[in-house]
Amino acid sequence: MKYLIAFLFCVLPLMASAQTRLPESQAEISLSFAPLVRETAPAVVNIYAKVVTQSRQRTPLMNDPFFERFFEGFGEPRPRVQNSLGSGVILSSDGIVVSNYHVVGQATDIRIVLNDRREYSARVLLGDADSDLAILQIDEVEDLPFLPLRDSGTVEVGELVLAIGNPFGVGQTVSSGIVSGLARSGGAGGSGLGYFIQTDAPINPGNSGGALVGMDGQLIGVNTRILSRSGGSNGIGFAIPSDLIAAFVRQAEEGNDRFQRPWAGATGQVVDSDLAQMLELDRPGGIILAGLHPASPLAEAGFDVGDVVIAVDGQEVHSPGEMLFHMGLSSGENTVVMTRLRDGELSDVKVKMIPPPEDPPRGEITLPEDAALPGLSVAQINPAVIAEMRLPLEASGVVVTGLGTLGARVGLRVGDILQAIDRRDIKYPKDAAEALGNARRGTRVQALRRGGRVMLRF
Repeated sequence: MKYLIAFLFCVLPLMASAQTRLPESQAEISLSFAPLVRETAPAVVNIYAKVVTQSRQRTPLMNDPFFERFFEGFGEPRPRVQNSLGSGVILSSDGIVVSNYHVVGQATDIRIVLNDRREYSARVLLGDADSDLAILQIDEVEDLPFLPLRDSGTVEVGELVLAIGNPFGVGQTVSSGIVSGLARSGGAGGSGLGYFIQTDAPINPGNSGGALVGMDGQLIGVNTRILSRSGGSNGIGFAIPSDLIAAFVRQAEEGNDRFQRPWAGATGQVVDSDLAQMLELDRPGGIILAGLHPASPLAEAGFDVGDVVIAVDGQEVHSPGEMLFHMGLSSGENTVVMTRLRDGELSDVKVKMIPPPEDPPRGEITLPEDAALPGLSVAQINPAVIAEMRLPLEASGVVVTGLGTLGARVGLRVGDILQAIDRRDIKYPKDAAEALGNARRGTRVQALRRGGRVMLRF
């Protein structure tokens, strides 16, 4: 016993000094995140945005499954101001900021608050709801702290990362974790257009638009959403990769107010184990083309239905979201190299990246206020309209693009493809405008909606 007491008497003072002494080498300093946070946190900002929405006064009958359809479009819309709270990252010393579209995309007033409590107003230069990204500009500033963008293609699973943002509005907060997955698509965003870096660093409401930072102090992604049933962090968060952010910044600097993503003009299916066996592949992977629009750049480059896209610019693709992501990193009239599998042979094919063509012209028509359906808008379907409204690739004819004041009440929906009105075939917007402009009691409309036929009578 006396030996144990003597041992503790000698060791305990050493343990106490080890716990309180300062790090003495670069290796010891690197064990703390404090130097990295001190370097990167000033470039992460809080964003306060005001959004004016139109809401209608509801009655209890509107919540009834039977009566709700009779109240569509009723009630005077009233302006309502909603406050949005999120985060952003400064990307340049002259005030270029990136955040999420759902934070600032529809805002009428945006305030940027820096880490040192300086405040500035900002405006949206470019935004895109599908990618959930927005590029902002703080005017008349210089020498702001900023984070450089890292090539997100160099990010690896297992890397240490920091998530910096303003969760729940409590002020700037830093959490740590690792990159727990790459190339996460579809499930996090719901639209199938997303492509994310997954992290287990705790991300909560208010972190949206904040920074996901690597240990080199560079930005590898913007935190955008979490996978949670409770609304709190369960250790599965998603960040938009920095390569896509760079493409947004490039287009904003070129003067675009909307993100112009290249158009594939194709539909595809993931090559699973069954398809891989049928194609005599050693493992699943790639996208098999199931449909091609006649104007598709893939068709122009020589692709056919049944070909398999294995990689884009050397990056393997395992879902349509991955393929669209790597295509979207190009801009202007650039080309990408797609690795094609056909009849068991691999080849590299250059594909020109183009926006969806406006051919034929959409020729959108809006009915006047004295028409039977005032304000209703229709347009000719073309590749650009197909891409914007997510219509089937083979869609043609005339589509409803706006409902006006009475469109919803008679049962029409945005995206309805009009086929016939009172037995008159509808081929051009003027046909629909004439028929609907003179609509009367008993008018019948035949349309396609989400692949199914609908018949309306009003």
